[in-house]
Amino acid sequence: MTFIPRHPSLLLSESSRADGIPPEVLLGESEYAQLRKVSTPCRFAAGESVFQQGDHHNGIYLILSGQVRIYYAGPSGREITLAYWSPGNFVGGPEIFGGGPHMWSGQAIRPTELLHVKGAALRRVVEGNLRLALALLDMSVHKGKCFSSLIQMLGTRSAAQRLARLLALMADMDGTRRKDGIVIGRSLTQEDLAKMVGATRQWVSATLERFREGGLVDFAPNRILILDLDGLRTQGG
Repeated sequence: MTFIPRHPSLLLSESSRADGIPPEVLLGESEYAQLRKVSTPCRFAAGESVFQQGDHHNGIYLILSGQVRIYYAGPSGREITLAYWSPGNFVGGPEIFGGGPHMWSGQAIRPTELLHVKGAALRRVVEGNLRLALALLDMSVHKGKCFSSLIQMLGTRSAAQRLARLLALMADMDGTRRKDGIVIGRSLTQEDLAKMVGATRQWVSATLERFREGGLVDFAPNRILILDLDGLRTQGG
């Protein structure tokens, strides 16, 4: 099955393609059909919780349409967004066969359709389908590289560098070029940006203002215009 997400998956990374590998590792038609036989279709409205951190883990969700935000909440309640996953990816790992508690939460960002595959059923299918087992392994490797890239960004870049890198990624992935710059097509609020770079909304607002004063961006409540993409990339380290 071919998935063509309107909004590609997004997370902090050194490159726009998550360490040089494709942003979506897709299942083949036969593997998708095998999963469909043992899964339950489900739909979530924008903002609705798919699973909660700490809840019992009972399988994975394959994204068919929409987008799912994965995030971790610390003891204080402060959240950090790990990724926005698009169609062709699964969410609910890393324990794909279930058993333990969820390590993070999943939330539908827009109306989202998923296939819920329970762990026991997934294990039975995988035991008899080598191609599906290899596909799931490839998908898990992809996620491991993505989260490794995220950890490296959080550990080696300042918050300002992370924000600059994130804006450059968004411009590369789904920006629209105009005469005056690149309009970012993805509508993330300043609070959303803060949760991705590990900062506060107030800090993001102040830093965007500094970027504007430096001629790098212009912004309004629901729009960010990249004026100097190369300068922004330099800011991102």
